[in-house]
Formats: sequence, structure tokens, C-alpha cells
Amino acid sequence: MLGLGVAGAGYAAVIERNWFRLRRFDVPVLAPGQRPVRILQISDLHLTPRRHRLIRWVRSLASLNPDLVVNTGDTLAHPDAVEAYMRAVDPLLDRPGLFVYGSNDLYAPRPKNPVRYLWRTSKGDSEQHVPSLPWEELGAAMREAGWLDMNNTTARLKVADLDVHVGGIDDSHIDRDRYDEIAGPAPADADLRLGVMHSPEPRNMSRFAEDGYQLLLAGHTHGGQLCIPFYGALVTNCGIDRARVKGLSRHESSWLHVSAGLGTSPYAPARFACPPEATLLTLVPRRPVASDGTSGRKVR
Repeated sequence: MLGLGVAGAGYAAVIERNWFRLRRFDVPVLAPGQRPVRILQISDLHLTPRRHRLIRWVRSLASLNPDLVVNTGDTLAHPDAVEAYMRAVDPLLDRPGLFVYGSNDLYAPRPKNPVRYLWRTSKGDSEQHVPSLPWEELGAAMREAGWLDMNNTTARLKVADLDVHVGGIDDSHIDRDRYDEIAGPAPADADLRLGVMHSPEPRNMSRFAEDGYQLLLAGHTHGGQLCIPFYGALVTNCGIDRARVKGLSRHESSWLHVSAGLGTSPYAPARFACPPEATLLTLVPRRPVASDGTSGRKVR
């Protein structure tokens, strides 16, 4: 048993943690006749300057030719990681991009007992009150490159042939979300109404849905990070249920995609049955409602 435990720990820390994968989903949110549009979502890199394999893999994603790149937060895990991150996304910066922050963009990771996640979330754990990571430098670098800062704000942009309205909020995990600042019906004349957040808290997701956002993007959960084969995640570290801890699902009238993310805390550098991932979401036209009331497209 000891040998199996050591082997499992080695696999989780050395192999699966670096076994980056691209997931693909079709999302039927466009009007009939519109051409498909591709959104690349990256999340939870928790980047340190020496994660060279991760940096190279993120750079390779430019070959997908996405129409829009969305970063849903927790990019940093080291004070010197901004340059490394900008090097990672450099081949993607000529495309439209959006970003929000996660708690770990502001507050440096600290050692924690991972077992306590079994009965509680990490919300409120940080004893730091002054940011210890260069989140402002991170945001300035992305804004200078042309990506839009979507923390507690809205924006309108052109993505391929689409007129896109975006609403975004800062991280609810550290009480920086201010949905009231963006509240109200999303413009009905937009081709796509996109909601962006870091932590998928149902109270915010429901408000996005009520305001008419068709697609919601989030990260934060790490997909559970340490999962049990054929069972799934033990925890989500937020208010969302385990069944939707990663991947594409529905939340009320909206589609929801939660990224399992690409990194881990430097103090918990392991993944099991939950490989690190980025996601290419291909937005496709909705199928017309048939006479029997059925509609929709299978997600792959």
C-alpha cells in the first residue's frame, strides 16, 4: 500500500500536473445563419517563472487561431511571474482578449492543509489585507496589449462577425465582486451576451442569467484538482455543485463553462484524475425549434 501511495503521489505531482490538455465544446448560442466563432478560455495558471513547460504549451495555443481569448483569473503565483505570463500569451495578443482577476492575482499563495477543503471552502482564509502580488502590473500589461479589463464592468466589442456585449465581475471569493455595477438587461441587439467571472458562485450566475447573458465563463475550481476515478470531484471550493465543477453545463437560461484550469498552488503541486486544461469553445447557431418542441445541438 505504501508503494502504491508513493507511486500515486509521484504520478499526480510529476506526470498529470504537466499533462496539459485541450478540451473542445460546441455551444449553440448563435442565431441561425451566423458562422461559428471560437473562444479560447485559459484559467488558473498560478504561474511561477520556472514553469517552462506550461509557458511553451500556452504559447502553442495560438495555432488554434481563436477569435477571442478569455482569461478567467488566478494567473499569478509569484511576484516575478508577470513577464513569464506575458511571454506565454504573446502569440495570442494579436487577437481580442478579456480578463478578470482571481484572489491569487493579488495575494501570494501560502501553505495550507488541503484536507480542510473537504468540509469548507478557502473563502476568507487569506490573512493578507494588502496585495502581495503585482496584480496592477499584470492588468496594465494586458490592457497595454489591447485586452479588456472586465472586472466589475461591461464592454462592447467586435469578435469575428459578431457584435459582443460582455459583462464581467471581480472575484467573489475575496468579496471583490460588484454585480450591482453591471446589473440590468444585457442589450438584446448584441449577437452574443457573454458573462465572465473567476469563481462560479450561483448567486452571480443567476443574476447573469436573469439579465440575459447567454454564455458564462468561470474558473477557480481546478475541476476538484484531486478527483476519484468514476466518481469525480470531492470539492468545488465555492458554491457550485460537484456535477458542474468543470466543463459545459446549463445554469437556468444560460450556458455555463467552468475551466479546470492549467495550474496548481506551488504548495499543492499535484493533480489526480483531473488533468490541467484549456478549452476551445466553438459557438455555433442554435437549432430551430421543431414542431415537437425539441431543439439544440449535442455538445462534444
